[in-house]
Amino acid sequence: MPAVKFALLPPYRAGAVAEPDWIRQFAQHAEACGFESLYVAEHIVVIAGYTSEYPYAPDGRMTLPDHADFPDPLDLLAFVAGCTTTLRFGTGLLVLPEHHPVQLAKRLATIDRLSGGRLTVGIGVGWMKEELEALDVDFSTRGARADECIEVLRLLWREDEATFKGKFFSFDRACSFPKPVQAGGVPIHVGGHSAAAARRAGRVGDGFHPLGLDGELLAERIGQMREAAIAAGRDPDAIELTLGGLVSQLDDERLATAEKAGAVRLVLSTRGTDIDETCSQMDDFARRFIG
Repeated sequence: MPAVKFALLPPYRAGAVAEPDWIRQFAQHAEACGFESLYVAEHIVVIAGYTSEYPYAPDGRMTLPDHADFPDPLDLLAFVAGCTTTLRFGTGLLVLPEHHPVQLAKRLATIDRLSGGRLTVGIGVGWMKEELEALDVDFSTRGARADECIEVLRLLWREDEATFKGKFFSFDRACSFPKPVQAGGVPIHVGGHSAAAARRAGRVGDGFHPLGLDGELLAERIGQMREAAIAAGRDPDAIELTLGGLVSQLDDERLATAEKAGAVRLVLSTRGTDIDETCSQMDDFARRFIG
């Protein structure tokens, strides 16, 4: 068996991710097949006709239509937690600047507690300016807000009475319970494609989840993450690396390349709308790669 773990991203294009019977069967079958985790994405809103450039497609547009179902990722993961027993789950990615960290700390801790410590939160700063502006978030401040959010989350998970004075958020003697089950709080994995994301992962992340990168650029970003970790006095080898791909395209060569890069996990996107066909694809994948 390979050292890398396998996670699944459900097919948002199918329009079934918000259908309870479909996503329940998807998650339960993934668990039965031995997949490590299920990852979900976030867009609180998609602004029709947006002009911001989507960084992961040549034409600058998402591959999903503007009206695609995007259920709230944390509510969706709470539902999945109640349908499964061992399957881990994560966000890939939560748009962190769109959230108030005091409220988010409670929501994440609650899911982690009720699931028995099965949550990982992958975060990004967002690329759609119109979406952030709809939430009264200044696009130019999203990186600084994300850094402060991470500080607040960990402080509230760690301290019984937390006090924080920042540029965006401030509070005195805040008591936030329950605490997460996992020691040190819910793992925070920093995602994205930019050098800033790589450096943020190195400085403060429990993991690095680069998106849309391969070859020399991926190696460059991993190097930037490691350099930032060392500069911050952290062990770069302790920062988990999560990479992505398609279930249908994974082969031995791609798996070996991911392992050589140091990947701990591969989040694999699925295609198709028929749940029986999707489960059959999981079975075939598990026989070949999971054992």
